[in-house]
Amino acid sequence: RFPRLFNRKIETKESAAAASIVLSPGQARWTPRNYLKLAQESYCKNVIAYHAVRTVADAVADVRWTAWRGEDEVTASPFLDLLAQPNPWQSGREYVGAYVSLHLLSGNGWQERVTVGNTPRELYVLRPDRMKVIEAANGTPGAYLHEGVNGQKVRWDIDPNTGESDVRHDKAFNPINDWYGFPPVEAAAYAIDQHNESMAMLQALLQNSARPSGALKSAGRLADDAYNRLKSEIERQYQGSENAGRPMLLEGVDWQQMSLNPQELQVVAIMESAGREIARAFGVPPLLLGYKGDNTFANYQEARLAFYHDTVIPIANRMAHDWSDWLGPAFGDLVIKPDFD
Repeated sequence: RFPRLFNRKIETKESAAAASIVLSPGQARWTPRNYLKLAQESYCKNVIAYHAVRTVADAVADVRWTAWRGEDEVTASPFLDLLAQPNPWQSGREYVGAYVSLHLLSGNGWQERVTVGNTPRELYVLRPDRMKVIEAANGTPGAYLHEGVNGQKVRWDIDPNTGESDVRHDKAFNPINDWYGFPPVEAAAYAIDQHNESMAMLQALLQNSARPSGALKSAGRLADDAYNRLKSEIERQYQGSENAGRPMLLEGVDWQQMSLNPQELQVVAIMESAGREIARAFGVPPLLLGYKGDNTFANYQEARLAFYHDTVIPIANRMAHDWSDWLGPAFGDLVIKPDFD
C-alpha cells in the first residue's frame, strides 16, 4: 500500500570522520601508558600525591545525593538506595571515594551495573588497568573488555544505536588519544619524580649520619688486605643512622670532610616547589596540604572555597549527570543532583 515508504533508502546519521581512526575493527585498544607505574610512583610512594587524591576523593564522597523528577524532589527511591549501598562490599561513600581516586590516577572512570528484571540492583567500580576499549568499524567504541588477574576475560557489548551498555566509561579530556582519558597524575609526573628523588636523597643523607660523605687520604698506596679491612670497618661501624656521632679511629689515613654542594642545599626548596605543582595538578590548593604561606583563617577559607568550586563541584556534577543518563531511565527518568547546601 505504501510503495514509496518501503522503497525509500534509509538514511544513516553518523560522523564522517570517525571511521577514519579505525585500524582493525574488533581489536582491543590498550592504554598507551603504564598505569601501574604511575600509580606506584604517585599514590603509593609520594605523600603529596596521596594526600591530594585522598582530599579530593573524600570531599566528593561526603556529598549527599538527591533525586528529582522535574522540579520535585523525590525523598525515597530505589535509585537513592542503590547509591547509598551500591554493592554488598561497599557503602556509597566507599564506592564514590574509590571511583574518584581511580579516575584521578588514570583519567578513566569505569562502572559496571548488575541488573535484575531490567532494574539496576548493584554497582561496581572497575580497575582502569584491567579495562580495554574494543573499537567498532565506524570508529566508535563497540565493546568493553575486562581482563582479570587469572586471564579470564569478560566482554560487554555496546548498543550501536543508543550507546547503551552495562559498563559506563567516563574519560577525562585527552588531546592525543581517542579512547582513554588524560589523568592529572601524568601531568604531574615530572614534579612527582622530583619530589621522590629529593626524598630518596634526604634518606641517603640520614642513613649516612645526616652528613655528606668524605674522603680517606693516605700518604702512600695501601696494601689490598689493609684497604679491604679499612673499607669493611667503615661500612660496619660508621655508616648508618645508628652509628651517628661515633668517633672514627683510623690507621695511617686521614679523613677529609666534604661540604654539601649547592644541589644538596636546595633539596628542601626543590621538594616544596614540586609538592606545590603536584597539588595544583590534582586541583587542590597547596595551602590545604599544609604548605607555608599566608596561613591565616581567611586565606584558608578562601582556599577551601576555591577547592570546592573548582574541583569538588565539577566532579560531583559530572558523576550525577552520568548516573542520571545511565541509570535514571530504569527508575522512571529520575535525575540525580548533588546537594551543595
